[in-house]
Amino acid sequence: MSLPLDYCDAVAEYTAVRTAVGIVDRRDWSVVEVTGRDRAAFLHALLSNEVKSLAPGQGCAATLLDVHGKVQALVLVWVLDDRIHLVSPPGLGASLVEQLDKYLFAEKVELRDATGEWALLLLAGPQAEATAERLAGEDVRLVRGVGETGGPEVWLVTPASLGAKAWSAALASGARPVGLTALESLRIETGTPAFGRDVDATVLLPEIPTASLVSHTKGCYPGQEVVVRIRDRGHVNRMLRGLALDGDTVPAPGAEVTSNGNAIGRVTSAVSSLGLRRPIALAFVRREHAQAGTRVDVAVNGRAATAIVSDLPFAR
Repeated sequence: MSLPLDYCDAVAEYTAVRTAVGIVDRRDWSVVEVTGRDRAAFLHALLSNEVKSLAPGQGCAATLLDVHGKVQALVLVWVLDDRIHLVSPPGLGASLVEQLDKYLFAEKVELRDATGEWALLLLAGPQAEATAERLAGEDVRLVRGVGETGGPEVWLVTPASLGAKAWSAALASGARPVGLTALESLRIETGTPAFGRDVDATVLLPEIPTASLVSHTKGCYPGQEVVVRIRDRGHVNRMLRGLALDGDTVPAPGAEVTSNGNAIGRVTSAVSSLGLRRPIALAFVRREHAQAGTRVDVAVNGRAATAIVSDLPFAR
């Protein structure tokens, strides 16, 4: 099940998330279920963000790194009463279980790929909280504190067999369904990197925006020494930045970014922004060209389109 491009009106879907409430069907996303009395301590010691302090119904975004500080997975951590869910894009559940299992020794923890057992529905927008409260119940749990759209978000978590019922109830409560076109505009405007597109196992964590992914007070985790050393005494050679392009054409992923004819980076994601009304992109660019306001060129349909480097999130 893949997200449709739109539900007939991408602009109205985008507007709903910015001004009211939209709902995104994430029932195809991967879910790793972590149970056992040591589950929070185990994940806290492995992931880049705070886990032990999260109460049931709270969540965060985090990364799993290797010892070199490179990103092996981007996950959403959801704490429920009796388990923790690690949520990631489609097709990644089994590999995440395998990666985590390598660190499991004497801890009382069980890992299981529970993809397909849960319906995951994202409510996003200023009215997300109020809408979620009307839908919460014994079969519909809520998770707050994670996001990709840049505004208030609450996830509805319910058994897969009740997913259609929860979806219909959300629509009846005023949520507007949101397709891929509007969601990508929201995601890229916010600067939320997508694993497999903007981030993969070749990327150092400090090369991407980390404000929502890292706790600098939580203690040790794999790769932390590299992250701290770069933060305190060094720098990275490239950075994931925003690009605001002139013209109307959206560059393809992988499009070369140049300065004075010299290659300085590549586009990872791009979209025609529904909020900024121009093409925008996420791109890795060399550090010396990463300052906001720097003019660069992007290869678009065999020509060079002018672009301005932007901080993330993009200013609206």
